[in-house]
Amino acid sequence: MKISKKALASFAGSTALALVAVFVPTSAFAATDLQGGIDAAKPDGAAGNTTLFGDGSIFNTIVNILLFLIGAISVIMLIIGGIRYTVSAGDSGNVTAAKNTIMYAIIGLIVAFLAFAIVNWVLGALTKTA
Repeated sequence: MKISKKALASFAGSTALALVAVFVPTSAFAATDLQGGIDAAKPDGAAGNTTLFGDGSIFNTIVNILLFLIGAISVIMLIIGGIRYTVSAGDSGNVTAAKNTIMYAIIGLIVAFLAFAIVNWVLGALTKTA
């Protein structure tokens, strides 16, 4: 009798699933929301904050890092635009390109500040405890 690779993989997968169902404690399956899933995946006595929302949460940290990167890139582009404007030597094409770089960098800074304010306002409204 010849066993195909698909049949063997199916048998191995179902065996592994059955073993997990037998040996994993049922408390690990009690998570009914995202925070419950995070808490179930966290080892007992693990250090660090694993809250999804709120002050110092995972989501808040990721958003703050991304907004910091956007702001830093905008400032760098503002500096590059200023340098390009300075060395353009009056060439109208280079002056226009430098002005566009500066304008888009300022727009990027404004968008980063507004995004930071909106995200913090929305998170504050969602996580407000009554």
